[in-house]
Amino acid sequence: MLTEKIKKANDIKDIDPSEYKQLAQEIRCFLMDKISKTGGHLASNLGAVELTMALHLFLDFPEDKLVWDVGHQSYTHKILTGRQEGFDSLRKYKGLSGFPKRKESDCDACDTGHSSTSISIALGMAVARDIEQKNNKVAAVIGDGALSGGMAYEALNNAARLKSNLMIVLNDNNMSISENVGGMALYLGKIRTNRKYQELKDDVYYALAKTPAGERIADKIKRSKDSIKRLMIPGMLFEDMGLTYIGPIDGHNIAHMMKAFKTASKVDGACIVHVITKKGKGYIKAEENPSRFHGVDPFYVKSGENKLQERAETYTDVYADTMLELAKKRENIVAITAAMPSGTGLARFQKAYPERCFDVGIAEEHAVSFATGLALQGCKPFVAIYSSFLQRAYDQILHDTCINKAPVVFAIDRAGLVGKDGETHQGVFDLSFLSAIPNMTVIAPKNKKEFKEMLEYCADFGGPIAIRYPRGNVYDGLNEYQDTLKYGKSEWIYKEQEIVLVAVGNMVKTAVQVRGRLKLQGYQVSLVNARFVKPIDTEMMDSITVNHKIIVCMEDNVKRGGYGEHVASYLKESGKNAIKMLNISVPDKFVEHGDVDELYKEIGMDADSIVERILESL
Repeated sequence: MLTEKIKKANDIKDIDPSEYKQLAQEIRCFLMDKISKTGGHLASNLGAVELTMALHLFLDFPEDKLVWDVGHQSYTHKILTGRQEGFDSLRKYKGLSGFPKRKESDCDACDTGHSSTSISIALGMAVARDIEQKNNKVAAVIGDGALSGGMAYEALNNAARLKSNLMIVLNDNNMSISENVGGMALYLGKIRTNRKYQELKDDVYYALAKTPAGERIADKIKRSKDSIKRLMIPGMLFEDMGLTYIGPIDGHNIAHMMKAFKTASKVDGACIVHVITKKGKGYIKAEENPSRFHGVDPFYVKSGENKLQERAETYTDVYADTMLELAKKRENIVAITAAMPSGTGLARFQKAYPERCFDVGIAEEHAVSFATGLALQGCKPFVAIYSSFLQRAYDQILHDTCINKAPVVFAIDRAGLVGKDGETHQGVFDLSFLSAIPNMTVIAPKNKKEFKEMLEYCADFGGPIAIRYPRGNVYDGLNEYQDTLKYGKSEWIYKEQEIVLVAVGNMVKTAVQVRGRLKLQGYQVSLVNARFVKPIDTEMMDSITVNHKIIVCMEDNVKRGGYGEHVASYLKESGKNAIKMLNISVPDKFVEHGDVDELYKEIGMDADSIVERILESL
């Protein structure tokens, strides 16, 4: 097995070129075997095998720096840097991360997880290299989808000023490639980046400029040449930005990519190498349905079927169903997603109402401002974005939506701990950053029934409102408790005395477990469903302080700026801070990957840990 020869970084250079094809096949078999058992990102990694091999043959690790955009396609990179044994624990608690992690290897240049950041980071590394007068190579790998993010273009615009080398590999896995186009592109790429060609072109212009009317002739030649290049040569957008472009190149032909990388490394400036790859390559089911096999649970390789039991209904499923129901009743409702129609449950809405569903690409900032414009002209936009990705649009929420009091609904999926994707995807900051904005209302449902009711409430709401809900299966408990939803009002579930649990959204389920354990020990325990995080129900807080010794606020959000801190602030300002208070929330640290239940236990937010903390506080 050739993979057994890869023990550390750069070992691939000892593999004979005649064996590259076999090594690529072994890597794909390894990936399918491991990911079928642990789950993970499959299709994107299968498509990037040869590309990663070529980069490792070209670069010297860890001296050279390779920045992966998002990083979910870095599995082969981990294999080629000697981390094969870790794949049995891929994305598991305390195991190998599904993204680049510097603490795992000094060959991982930067921890990543979100889209469109790689060029900016790589550019910073290239400039730092020049300041320190080093000569190492710096490369970024970015997918075609990530180029829909505005930050990528901001970085490209800045990179055009660079006078030293930076290689930007555009991994394009969303289009096919023909041999004729690929061959011509290779040829043109060699011509246009050849130093002698560049020098000859400059000499001609300088010579003409010294003759009578020569400057005018040179200008005409240049304009004619540019017109022909726009018709004949791909990548003119990049060229016009001041970047050198090579491609498109077959992203499964290592020899072609190596030639392109060597040519690109000779450019004094930023150079884009455009490679075409096939997502899911080598596994026919992933090739035919790359979206389904993008991120997978454990599955049977032969059939492609999920190994887990039949999937239960999720909050995303409920959102999908409710949006269809609302759209049928209200023609002004429109849906917006940032490149996640399936992940946010809008695939069926997109099919049913194509003219009312907008996938803006990986452009959360634009999505929010776009939604604001729609709202200000009478539409009712629902913007469905994962909690961790909504962070990218904070200024637009504040400046565009909330200052204008635009009636935009923010459907915040994956709120709270999400588990196996780790620090970059944990949705534990939204309550804090949204609660700080004037004119914003924030709500969270305790169960499926209340979620549907809240979505209907949002459809009629006259200002900015955010509804957050967790990843995973719906909670169907407490259906018998369903007070009419009123603005700014919380809900009594159990009204006793001594201890009161005030829980936000998904934490209500945990609060029920906590109450049960405390009741078995003889304590009187009330339970309040917060419902509204902003504004908090001050009337409820006033009544709580009368018959209880301790308030326990429970939220799957960081402590700083969260619901519990707002409650504590109110009690202090109103002179009711004599009552004890315990804030159960995510501690001030980034929570790593693992099973959600394991993570809650680690940070002291599982039912048993909360009971223990309450008893210690009494």
